[in-house]
Amino acid sequence: MIDRAAISQARQRLSALPQFLRTTPLLRLPGKALGVECREVWLKLEHLQVGGSFKARGMLYRLLANTVPASGVIIASGGNAGIAVAAAAQALGVRCEVFVPEVSPEVKRARLRALGAEVVVTGAAYAQAYEACVARQQATGALQAHAYDQPEVVAGAGTLALEMEEQAGHLPDSLLVSVGGGGLIGGVAAWVDSRARVIALEPEGAPTLHAARAAGQPVDVSVGGIAADSLGAKRIGTIGWEVSQRHVHDALLLSDDAIRAAQQWLWRELKLAVEPAAALGLAALQSGAYQPQPQETVGLILCGANFDPASLV
Repeated sequence: MIDRAAISQARQRLSALPQFLRTTPLLRLPGKALGVECREVWLKLEHLQVGGSFKARGMLYRLLANTVPASGVIIASGGNAGIAVAAAAQALGVRCEVFVPEVSPEVKRARLRALGAEVVVTGAAYAQAYEACVARQQATGALQAHAYDQPEVVAGAGTLALEMEEQAGHLPDSLLVSVGGGGLIGGVAAWVDSRARVIALEPEGAPTLHAARAAGQPVDVSVGGIAADSLGAKRIGTIGWEVSQRHVHDALLLSDDAIRAAQQWLWRELKLAVEPAAALGLAALQSGAYQPQPQETVGLILCGANFDPASLV
C-alpha cells in the first residue's frame, strides 16, 4: 500500500545518496503572470532533476531497496524511466539494459547510451518493448524496474510532493498532474491524501486513467499524439489506479494543440524548456479545461525535459 508513511520511508532511504538526487526549485508566480485568474501558480521544476525527470526518485529507490544481481537492472521505457534507471545504475556501479519502443526519440536513446546503458530498440509501442524486456529478464535474472507500477517507484515519485510541501510550508489548494501509467499521480495523490484537490491530466491521444474511470476498471487504450513518448502507457498501472480511486478528484483530457501551445509558452515567456508531458498542467489552465477559483493556489509539476529543444523553434 502506498501511503504517506511509505513515502516518508522512501525519502529517508533516498537521503542516503544526497549527492545523486536534487532538491528541485519551486517557482511561485501570481496567476496573472501566466494568464490565469487565480491567486498563485506553483511550478515544481522537476525537469531539472537528475536524468531530466521526476523518475530519478522512484528508480533510485527501486535499486536501493533491492539486491541488484551481477546481471544488473533491466527496464522497458519510452525514455524517461530508462534514463533515470541508467543514471542510478551508473551512480551505484551496476549494469543496466533498457528496452525502448520505436516511438522513443533519438535524443533519449543517445542520453541512455551516454549513461552507459545498453539500449535495445524493439516494438512499435511501449507494450511491445515491455514484453521483450520481460523475456530478457527471465533469461538473465536481472532486477526488473517498471516505469510506473512498482511500490518503490510510486513511493519515490511521492517524495516530490513531500518536498514541495516542505519548500512552501503547506500544500497548494490543487495539484494538476500529468498521467501516463500512473506512477507520478499515484505518489503525489498518496502524499496529498485528501488535503488538497488532485486533478489528473492526460492527452486526448493517451487517456489511460480517463478510460479506466469510465469503465470502472483499468482498460487498454490506443496511444498516440504529441506526448506519447512519455505518456504512452497502454493501460493505467494497478497502483496508480488504486490510489486514484481514493484521492483523485477528476481526470481531464487535453488536445495536442493546447499542450503544444503551453510548451511553447513556457519557453517563450519563462525560458523553461520542457517536454510536452510537462506542459499539461499549464495547458489545462490556459485552455480553460481546469478553471480555478480566484483565490486558489494551483500546483503544476514540470515533470521532464528529455526532448529535442530544437522542436521549440
